[in-house]
Amino acid sequence: MIFRTFLILFFMFSLTGFAQSNDSDKASTVTKEQKKRKKRRKKKKFKLPKIDLSHWKVTTPAGNGKKPQEVSPPEILDYATNKDLLPYMYNDSVRGALVFYAYPSKATTANTKYSRSELREQMEPGENNVNWTFKQGGKMKGKLAIDEISRDKNGKYHKVIIMQIHGRLTNAQRDLIGQKDNNAPPILKIYWKDGKIRVKTKVLKNLNASNEEILHEDAWGDDEGFTFKEKVGFKKFRLEVRVSEGKMTIVLNNNEFKTYENIHMKKWGVFENYFKAGNYFQSRDDNSFAKVRYYNLEVTH
Repeated sequence: MIFRTFLILFFMFSLTGFAQSNDSDKASTVTKEQKKRKKRRKKKKFKLPKIDLSHWKVTTPAGNGKKPQEVSPPEILDYATNKDLLPYMYNDSVRGALVFYAYPSKATTANTKYSRSELREQMEPGENNVNWTFKQGGKMKGKLAIDEISRDKNGKYHKVIIMQIHGRLTNAQRDLIGQKDNNAPPILKIYWKDGKIRVKTKVLKNLNASNEEILHEDAWGDDEGFTFKEKVGFKKFRLEVRVSEGKMTIVLNNNEFKTYENIHMKKWGVFENYFKAGNYFQSRDDNSFAKVRYYNLEVTH
């Protein structure tokens, strides 16, 4: 009788110990899982922009007062550790964006009074002489947002160009018209203005102009412009530019479309082109500035 009672008590004690041990193992497993989740959350907090810079050159407001700073591949790939670039082009690792900062400086590119922190496409890294035509076509897609932008004396936000297609003369065309450089007009400028996206393009002033005459910059004028209905404000938005022979389409947030398919686009086929993206700031006001965030940027041909 005493022996049987002892066996029962021993058995109950063993079960209790097993249960406590099992609970302890469960608690240990939960703690490990919590630690793993915390580590994953910490990793997620550090984000990088999805932008391949191997085919882009950047121009910034820095420079010697005559010529702005330019950084091409492969040096641009080390932008995050380049002390000269850091004020103008840097990672926002919380948002996962590449920030472009610009303000009015004395260092501007030729044919403009405005400063920029802007990427210029290079189909062949480090080379400006390899570009594309409308016949060859191309597509540029980006997700971006205005980070900060100053206001003018009337309280209105300054405007900034966030994407472009710039024309370029071949060396033969340049020599034909006796021009000192290869610059041609931009066929496309996309602005952030008062929280909306506005598009400007070029029109040929004289449709009967010869093939040589249309190479001159003064042969082209500005169209009246087009503003998308949606107000993007300071929110993220998506832009896409599609180019093919005689045609150009701009898409906002996969919802609104603006297509140019006319004689001006056909005539533009004589030029080479390259994409631009970033922050081409459109003000010379004292203390004015803009910051533009790019989350991703992709170009295909």
